[in-house]
Amino acid sequence: MEDQQQESRLTVLLALVANLGIAIAKIIAAVVTGSASMAAEAAHSVADTFNELLLLAALRRSGRPADRRHPLGHGKERYFWSLLVAVAIFGMGALFAFVQGVQTFFGHSEPEKNALVGYIVLGIAFVLESISWRQAIRQTRANARDDEKAFFDYIRTTDEPTSISVLLEDSAALIGLVLAFAGLGLHQLTGQAIWDGIASILIGLVLTAVALLLGRINMNLLIGNQADPRLVRGVKELLAAAPEIEWVVDIVTLTVGADQVLVCARLDFQDGLTAAQVEQTCVRLSQALRAAWQEIDEVFIEPVPRDDPGLRDRVIARYGRLTQQPGSVPPE
Repeated sequence: MEDQQQESRLTVLLALVANLGIAIAKIIAAVVTGSASMAAEAAHSVADTFNELLLLAALRRSGRPADRRHPLGHGKERYFWSLLVAVAIFGMGALFAFVQGVQTFFGHSEPEKNALVGYIVLGIAFVLESISWRQAIRQTRANARDDEKAFFDYIRTTDEPTSISVLLEDSAALIGLVLAFAGLGLHQLTGQAIWDGIASILIGLVLTAVALLLGRINMNLLIGNQADPRLVRGVKELLAAAPEIEWVVDIVTLTVGADQVLVCARLDFQDGLTAAQVEQTCVRLSQALRAAWQEIDEVFIEPVPRDDPGLRDRVIARYGRLTQQPGSVPPE
């Protein structure tokens, strides 16, 4: 877990250095060339630089330990800062690109000049972004392998959005550079500024798509996702195998941070157990769950009767159809 934290920090720092240098170069090139798509790319890189600072804040603040006011820790704060990244990509990058493109369509663009400077800056930016992108994709693939998931399935279900944010940012940046190069080149070849405007609007669309995707990922994490289904199945099987447990009535899991899972289990204990035996069993099962899955942070176990109608209705409302599998209230 600590190794993943260090790797995420390296990924973000590398992206920060690359984007800062690229942003400065693009701003100079945008002023020199008067290109709308280059200006859109400059705004994009400024937004990305700001975003890396937000991600660094996310890594630092979410790692703080639990306290009295935050008994489950600060893990979810990472999702808040990552959500701000999505907002910044749209607000600072996409909207500016749209404005630049629309202004070009209405003839408010500057005449293109010194296009060679733009080509050189775009080429250098592509190399630097590629270095950052390779680090981000390397970490994402490694994390996916560790979780035994397919690459895109990991992106869709991960509870660690930091490397995903950098990967999507860098992917959008590489696409944007290609679009800016095409807009600059077609403007130079045809003498029509409309191509530069089209490139700028397409850059805005790419950034909007990335912002929406990142926003959706972090929205789900902030609301509270269930843990990995494989972990949930394993927890049910471990609890059901305990000789003191007659039935696993209900399992609720919640992702409370990167590699931090809360487990709440309602269990129907054997009727012959004493109160002391129930207490000892709860402690033993809690320890067994933490030993089996290091991402399990807190465990709450509640002894309940499996035939309680109110509990049964709540479980049906949450999960729908009931089955005879462990983890479900048995049908009457």
